[in-house]
Amino acid sequence: MGSDYESCAGQAGAYGGAAMRRSGHAAMRRRRERGAFAIMFVPLLFVIVAFCGLALDAGQLYNRKVDLTGVAKAVALAAARELNGTDDGITMAKKRARETAEALRYGYFQDGAPVPWNEAALSFSAAPARDGDWIPASSANGTSQATKSALYYAKVDTAGLDPSVSTVNTFLMHLVTGVTSAIRMRESAVAGRSALNVTPIAICAMSTDAASKNTFTTSGGVTLNELVQYGFRRGVSYDLMQLNPNGTSAVSYIVNPVAVPGGSSPAFSSSSLGPFMCSGSVWVPRLTGGTIRVTSLPSTAPLASLSTPLNSRFDIYGSGPCAANGAPPDYNIQAYEYDKNNAVKWMNPTKGSRAALTVTSRGKRETAADLLTAPASAGDYGPLWAFAKAAKAPTPLDAPEPANGYATFGTSDWPTLYKSGPTAPGYPTATATPYLSTSTSSGNYASPGVDHVDISTLNRRVLNIPLLSCSPAAPSGTNTSATVVAIGKFFMTVPATDTSLIAEFAGLIPEQALSGQVELYP
Repeated sequence: MGSDYESCAGQAGAYGGAAMRRSGHAAMRRRRERGAFAIMFVPLLFVIVAFCGLALDAGQLYNRKVDLTGVAKAVALAAARELNGTDDGITMAKKRARETAEALRYGYFQDGAPVPWNEAALSFSAAPARDGDWIPASSANGTSQATKSALYYAKVDTAGLDPSVSTVNTFLMHLVTGVTSAIRMRESAVAGRSALNVTPIAICAMSTDAASKNTFTTSGGVTLNELVQYGFRRGVSYDLMQLNPNGTSAVSYIVNPVAVPGGSSPAFSSSSLGPFMCSGSVWVPRLTGGTIRVTSLPSTAPLASLSTPLNSRFDIYGSGPCAANGAPPDYNIQAYEYDKNNAVKWMNPTKGSRAALTVTSRGKRETAADLLTAPASAGDYGPLWAFAKAAKAPTPLDAPEPANGYATFGTSDWPTLYKSGPTAPGYPTATATPYLSTSTSSGNYASPGVDHVDISTLNRRVLNIPLLSCSPAAPSGTNTSATVVAIGKFFMTVPATDTSLIAEFAGLIPEQALSGQVELYP
């Protein structure tokens, strides 16, 4: 037994020794691994710190880029909305640019800092091309009126702002070099008008004179001087499809709504103009400064495909291209149908022509109201002053129209202004004109349907119509060139038909005041 015991004890000792050796080897390996990890950790730590620094720098750079992009776009849009081709428009554009910039914040620490505006970041141009001719905002007011009249685009370049806005102090470069390393970011944006609130129908100016006057003498010897603009009298209704200053055949046109003045364009037809007639707009920033593209309308049924979209203003949609949300009705859809007895409540006689009667006695197609002599019937003048009153000629004649309009005549002057014509015993006194009435009992007002009354729009029946230079001859043909001399305001008195568009002349409106949509450009 003793020997067995000794044998077992020896084996146990041998095993224990082996175990101890293995344990020792494992401990040594762990010490070696810890040493290796310690050696590997140092460069790995630098890699981790570098990636963290890179991520921090990238985050700062990205966020500052977003800040600058937002500043550039917001300021460019704000400035472009004010540009209207005038000195005042440029001044307001610069004011809005400053106000918009200073209301913004940049940087994402402590909720950001206000943007310190610098006018050097703003410039204006007649075209949206980024590499085009841009006039610094600081000198734009000093340019000629011809130059100002074409400045409809604004560009903001953040390189012109204080360096603090665009500079990012990096973390990684500072950590590696021990010196503050700054990266300066730069963004820009261009914005401008892309549309005009002009209906793409054009007619000839009936005179080459931008402003003239009709002179009358009352029975009491008082002289009345009435303003006439390009041959049109305010307050008189014209059938726009029945005019021609150079001949006895009617001429009228449609305007290419996407062709920029001075450029060429593919052929177009009235069948493609429905949406533009609905909205009363064209997709060009201007119509002056070059010839536009027009197509003559046929003498028979000139508005065959256009009358329905035009009549959306009277809450008439049918199967046409207009939808009420995009082309709402006017707030007052009452038709002033003078050919129906007592339909024009303010006038006597109670019945007459739907528009001023068309005549050709002077070798041109005009109206009885243009002759200034007594017509055969008092009703030949058509409805008068439904929307606009006759205006007194200013001194000088080319004096700009004030914001509140030219001075106007009273209804007591009708016997002098309209020889042997109608009188206005029922002309409203509670409102400026019959159109502005809100009382259905007056007979001058009718509300749109209940589904559309909430979206109805004041002055939707006013069409802004280009007046073309048709002297010495009216342009004719398909996709031909024409020159716009002015934009006339014409109030639709009745719904259009396939052959007629009857509207009352309400004066001229500067193209600069017709800006439609303003958008960002690439």
